[in-house]
Amino acid sequence: MKRLHAIQRGFAAITAVFLLVVLAALGAFMLTFSNTQQLTSAQDVQGSRAYWAARAGLEWGVSRVIAAPAACPAVPAPFVIEGFTIVINCTRQTYNESGGNVTIFRLGATASQGGAVGSLAYVERSVTATVEL
Repeated sequence: MKRLHAIQRGFAAITAVFLLVVLAALGAFMLTFSNTQQLTSAQDVQGSRAYWAARAGLEWGVSRVIAAPAACPAVPAPFVIEGFTIVINCTRQTYNESGGNVTIFRLGATASQGGAVGSLAYVERSVTATVEL
């Protein structure tokens, strides 16, 4: 009977090691999954902030066009809102319709943050608007 007990004791150790390895792998997977989910959530929040920063830049440009419709507004060199760099583009075209002039401004604003395109923290959003005067 002693031989039978010796064989069974070795098998229990192998089973315990196997279960330990499986549980460690499962824990590592859960940690990686949680990390990825947190990063995705943070990027979503930054994307929303970038959208609103671009929208603020666009509204600034529209207000300048309405206040002085003679030309596109001059944008300050470093135009930064809440850490986002804002680039505003404006084109102005005048058309003659039924004997009167109509001026159309096409404005675009792009907000970006996080270094170079392709980096993990990079976020960029763009919005456009058309103003007819």
